[in-house]
Amino acid sequence: KAPQIPYHQTIIYEAHVKGMTVMNQELPAEIRGTYAGIAHPITINYLKSLGITALELMPVHHFINDHHLTEQGLSNYWGYNSIGFFAPDSRYSASGNAGEQVREFKDMVKELHRAGIEVILDVVYNHTAEGNQLGPTLSFKGIDNVEYYRLTEDGRYYMDYTGTGNTLNAHYPTVLRLMMDSLRYWVSEMHVDGFRFDLASTLARGLDEVNMLGAFFSVIHQDPIISQVKLIAEPWDIGEGGYQVGNFPPGWAEWNGKFRDCIRDYWRGEHSMLNEFALRFAGSPDLYQDDNRTPTASINLVTAHDGFTLHDLVSYNNKHNEANGENNNDGEDHNRSCNYGIEGPTEDPIIMEIRNQQKRNMLVSLMLSQGVPMLVAGDELGRTQNGNNNAYCQDNEISWLNWKNIDHELLDFTKKVINIRKTNPVFCRQKWFQGESIRESGIKDINWFLPDGMEMEDHNWNQDYAKSLGVFLNGEGIRGKSEIGERIIGKSFYIIFNAYHQMLAYKLPTENYGKHWQVVLNTTKAAPTEGSYFIAGDIVDVPGRSVIVLSSHKA
Repeated sequence: KAPQIPYHQTIIYEAHVKGMTVMNQELPAEIRGTYAGIAHPITINYLKSLGITALELMPVHHFINDHHLTEQGLSNYWGYNSIGFFAPDSRYSASGNAGEQVREFKDMVKELHRAGIEVILDVVYNHTAEGNQLGPTLSFKGIDNVEYYRLTEDGRYYMDYTGTGNTLNAHYPTVLRLMMDSLRYWVSEMHVDGFRFDLASTLARGLDEVNMLGAFFSVIHQDPIISQVKLIAEPWDIGEGGYQVGNFPPGWAEWNGKFRDCIRDYWRGEHSMLNEFALRFAGSPDLYQDDNRTPTASINLVTAHDGFTLHDLVSYNNKHNEANGENNNDGEDHNRSCNYGIEGPTEDPIIMEIRNQQKRNMLVSLMLSQGVPMLVAGDELGRTQNGNNNAYCQDNEISWLNWKNIDHELLDFTKKVINIRKTNPVFCRQKWFQGESIRESGIKDINWFLPDGMEMEDHNWNQDYAKSLGVFLNGEGIRGKSEIGERIIGKSFYIIFNAYHQMLAYKLPTENYGKHWQVVLNTTKAAPTEGSYFIAGDIVDVPGRSVIVLSSHKA
């Protein structure tokens, strides 16, 4: 039976079927890198111990390799080159390729469901593997080229909103039916729990411009099967007007690219970030609140399969994609990364510690913000791609998870912060913060503080040099109901974020916010140690580049 985990309790783990297990020596050799490898108890027990609730798999629809990659001895590792929208790729099957892959995929889903883990598929309905006018004719071009693809006025060339050579014609009835039949098949027959739509803005395009009331969305909302599963948009494409973060209709969640950019900028010390950081931490109400959506419309991420890993984000100023065979011209140039003094690996203990702190800081920012956090497989292990930020063609150790080289300290920390999120409802709100007093207490559901213990005022948000803030989350102001209709009440928390490179003294707020506080998380190895107690009005010395998380404690 499907776990049916509500969005506000969801923690997504983005992984590649092969890359997840192909190097795991604890698994039988014949199932490494396959659906069966993910279904194995060793893999599932790892996912359960980590605390994630949903496994988002990169494309499993059957795909083909690009000609220009095979000529260079490379291959399309990521799989965003679909040709069979009803077929699980047989290359990920340990049991055979004559239909056995279907059973193996179903068994994987069944085992994950048994463990309480949902399965979300990354699907590519915006283009196919047939490429542009120079690409192969494999299927749709030969069936009805004019109907399946968006063509230029003269019909000779393909409209390319995806950067892959072609764009499927999502507002044509035949193409729309293909997409809907495929989605229904994966829900009804393969029992997946949701989809992440690659370059989803493309699917919203009418004749040219993006239209969120277009045929694709209308049909999905009316479908009794597809409308009931998780629907997640990658809310951009490469066409004009394609960046649509915050603009998808109710019922959809979105990869929040603004969350990713803001968290990276804040922790690398950019100026004038406090206001946006607070918005992202609160679930991005500026993007989603006006459309009758909830905080869970925001899929929060710091990294994804494309771009730097978390480790590389704090280890490289520049991309290093030479292995891709394009003279380092591919991939994003503006990564909002920082190496803290040396490009790439270093034995310098000071730089190494700063990097480790920054990884922990970003993980805390990700896991304790309102919305739905998404962790990329391997970030909790300290995985590196050696500075490659576009490893789409690297079906090798650059992309695969290295289970022999694990940062156990980072893994333990990741498990701890995930557990804090899961066991405290104040971090998993179903409704927006109101900024209003709760009953007669006079205390708001959320409050922001200066180092002197006073509430922040409007002018404080715009001070360029300010890089720290305290935030109070009221455990009695959650405004949600449990599954049996009871009011949700949890612990209150006081969190201090300090992106400044030096220590700052923070005075805890007055006792009406909480008389007794206990440190439950410190992203540095300096004081205050976890378990330390403070009372209202005490001074907390907050180390540079750190987060201190305190929970209300009844003495």
